[in-house]
Amino acid sequence: MGNRLSKIYTRTGDKGTTGLGDGSRVDKDNLRVETFGTVDELNSVIGLLLTSEMDDALRETLTRTQHELFDLGGELCMPGHTLIAEICIDQLEAELDHFNDDLPPLKDFILPGGSESAARCHLARTVCRRAERLMVSLAKIEDINEVSLRYLNRLSDLLFVFARLLARANGGSEVLWVHGDQRGKI
Repeated sequence: MGNRLSKIYTRTGDKGTTGLGDGSRVDKDNLRVETFGTVDELNSVIGLLLTSEMDDALRETLTRTQHELFDLGGELCMPGHTLIAEICIDQLEAELDHFNDDLPPLKDFILPGGSESAARCHLARTVCRRAERLMVSLAKIEDINEVSLRYLNRLSDLLFVFARLLARANGGSEVLWVHGDQRGKI
């Protein structure tokens, strides 16, 4: 573990650069920095989601996910290091299968919403997809852990399932998308 910050400001980034975990310095708009910054944003959005009422099983999964996202951010901050392992994907897939079992099959697209917690979960899902897109771009120019890219893909799927569950919780329902030419007929 690196040095603990006893002073919050260091002034080392005042000229638009930041330090990576390996000691190198890069511009703050570097694609690697943008990617781990978006992973951090996702972690924060999940933190906001966790302030919502939800089933304990969802809460436990999301809390574990926050720890894994912190690992992923660290992995991205330290080029060449691997912290996300295949077992993380296996666990997400098992949870996807378990939580999706009780949901009815989708016949229509759903709109983000249905409840405040579901909307927060959809926000987390879209930030996760952005982090995934950034990681794809980063992989074109630098070596990354391919497992981490798959992890974000599965996590966005899990967040979609959780949004569906949260929209239906306590007697709520999902908001189905109605195609433009059909909206006038409702």
